Amino acid sequence: MPALAPKKIYTIEDIYALPDGERAELIDGQIYMMAPPSRTHQTIARELFSAINSYIKSRGGFCESFFAPFAVFLNKDDNTNYVEPDISVICDKSKLTDKGCSGAPDWIIEIVSPGSKRMDYFTKLFKYRTAGVREYWIVDPEKNRILVYNFESEDTGDYTFADSVRAGIYDDLLINFQNIADLLNI
Repeated sequence: MPALAPKKIYTIEDIYALPDGERAELIDGQIYMMAPPSRTHQTIARELFSAINSYIKSRGGFCESFFAPFAVFLNKDDNTNYVEPDISVICDKSKLTDKGCSGAPDWIIEIVSPGSKRMDYFTKLFKYRTAGVREYWIVDPEKNRILVYNFESEDTGDYTFADSVRAGIYDDLLINFQNIADLLNI
């Protein structure tokens, strides 16, 4: 029986070499191409980012929030993992460089698209947890569901777009998903 051909391991250099306009993520040396987001996806991302960013600014917070495309190199010295979360909140400014975030953000939100379900629910959940992300939200408009993973306290919450959801990394940030549902008529 012939030996299996070794699987090609891609690096961040391969991501940077993609043609202009093409976006991809790199997980454990494998490239995953990204489709353009839908209007629903963008509306949710805009509203969440706006709420989070306004909260941080109004409190004179030291954390910074970013929206995709924003490069996150999950493990500081590893060139085989590169993601572009829909929203990232980074509280350790030493992780921020001109290229993005070098190390795990404190809070990541991914908005599920039809082509990203497996990645968001399984692959990224594992990668974010092991990289040291403190909190991870999966927002799934198709399922009317928001899953909240607080890795520090090992709590998990399951919400709908009719709920207000409390951020785990802040004591008093509550995001009203009903407002977003109203914008989208869902």
